[in-house]
Amino acid sequence: MDKRSLLDLLRRDARESVDDIARQLGADAEAVAAALEELEADGVVRGYQAVVDWDRVSDEHVRAQVEVDVELDRETGYEEIATRIARFPEVATLRLVSGDYDFFIEVEGESMHDVSNFVSERIAPIPEVTKTVTHFVMDSYKEEGIELGDGDDDDRLSVSP
Repeated sequence: MDKRSLLDLLRRDARESVDDIARQLGADAEAVAAALEELEADGVVRGYQAVVDWDRVSDEHVRAQVEVDVELDRETGYEEIATRIARFPEVATLRLVSGDYDFFIEVEGESMHDVSNFVSERIAPIPEVTKTVTHFVMDSYKEEGIELGDGDDDDRLSVSP
């Protein structure tokens, strides 16, 4: 069985039953279950999460994308800094990236004030951090390959004679 195809199916819908996945892959359900256990045990599959359209939830939820520049010294590398930042529960995503800054962080909070305080009081004071730039997410159209919104793509006004 092709594990890449299995992973692609899981990314599309992790709630499908093992039997449904096996049928789609043309494989035996026991083989699929064993492959899933192996992928989980090896740390390839780290968890299963729902993609949430926060605009449809009544509670306020704010996300921001934060660019972080750091200056490394002889004792501190990217791994050490990333380990420190990743421990914060407000950090949803943390990536080392190429380009104009070093880290990309997606931060979540209950208000813009909470997020900006987190960045200014917890991220910016890290000794190696030299600069942060925070971009608040105003709207989301697609998350993890899933389009968000009401599904009505035609925003044109109807014209009648």
